[in-house]
Amino acid sequence: MSRVGKLPVKIPDKVKVAVDGSTVKVEGPKGRSSFAFNALMKIEVGGGEVRVIRPDESRLARGLHGLTRTLVKNAIEGVTKGYERTLEIVGVGFKAELKGKEIHFAIGFSHPVVFKLPEGITGEVDPKQTRITIRGADKHKVGLTAAQIRMLRPPEPYKGKGIKYSDEVIRRKEGKTGAA
Repeated sequence: MSRVGKLPVKIPDKVKVAVDGSTVKVEGPKGRSSFAFNALMKIEVGGGEVRVIRPDESRLARGLHGLTRTLVKNAIEGVTKGYERTLEIVGVGFKAELKGKEIHFAIGFSHPVVFKLPEGITGEVDPKQTRITIRGADKHKVGLTAAQIRMLRPPEPYKGKGIKYSDEVIRRKEGKTGAA
């Protein structure tokens, strides 16, 4: 039996969980979230908790058991607390500016780079214009948006210039040495 999968997920106040076929819909104070799960799993909602039940002991069912329970937990946590990811811009003259649902970047190219935020995701840029915070109710969408922003100018290993996660450590390389 999966140690993670067999644990019930408590449903907090002001959160509604509904199962429609092979889709789970969660609604709470921070927004809505829904995801499709494998039809092999069975999800029961009742008594202020959500339980994930697997039909048999097959390898696929065992693998999906804990995954499905974690997806339900993340959806409930997302609509109650929300998720956020912070990025830092490193480099002379590199900056970001939030204009409505778009983030305008000056990151060393000959033109400004415009990144449109997806639906359900909000962005915030600090006053120094070098720190971006991405927030949303869907953990997957928040992480994906942060990764797409990072890919606009990934950090390089010699000077560390680029866009990096705030908790990321860039392994630095030694530059060329002059001939003697």
